[in-house]
Amino acid sequence: MFGKFGIDTGKRLIGICPGAEFGPAKRWPENHYADVATKLIEAGNQICLFGGPKDTSVTQSIVDLIPEDLQRNCFDLAGKTSLIDAVDMLAACHTVFTNDSGLMHVAASVGANIVAIYGSSSPQYTPPLTDKVQVVNTDIECRPCFKRECPFGHLKCLKDLAPQTVLNLYQHPSQSVQPDNQ
Repeated sequence: MFGKFGIDTGKRLIGICPGAEFGPAKRWPENHYADVATKLIEAGNQICLFGGPKDTSVTQSIVDLIPEDLQRNCFDLAGKTSLIDAVDMLAACHTVFTNDSGLMHVAASVGANIVAIYGSSSPQYTPPLTDKVQVVNTDIECRPCFKRECPFGHLKCLKDLAPQTVLNLYQHPSQSVQPDNQ
């Protein structure tokens, strides 16, 4: 399955699940994901972007924002895998960076380290059921609002969450991942 997409099974695999079927108020910006992906690729990792057919514009935007010479280590799998293949591939990922989404819960169920990014929702209500998780969100006054779209039109709960803040939660293989009780 990995060979079909040109993925080198000898290199560390990092997953990114940038979609959120619920709505844009749960989706961290593409440019932020691209910044994280770029830094991880520069550190020698491969990136797999996961999602369904509706996520292809989001994943393609991320690929387009990654420097061209690094794009060969970023694999856009949105809409290109069956759910069973996506489950197997998520299980092979060292870490998965993800919005609060269905794929976040799939990645948690297969034992991947999770960096869970929350915008309008809350880990108090929809946590990934694993102890291998780092949860990150802003402490902006209007969140969690549980809305599909930002009622104020600014999406600050997501936009103000800096890529470096999220990347700082990435655990190298020699480190253990501990839950963040935010």
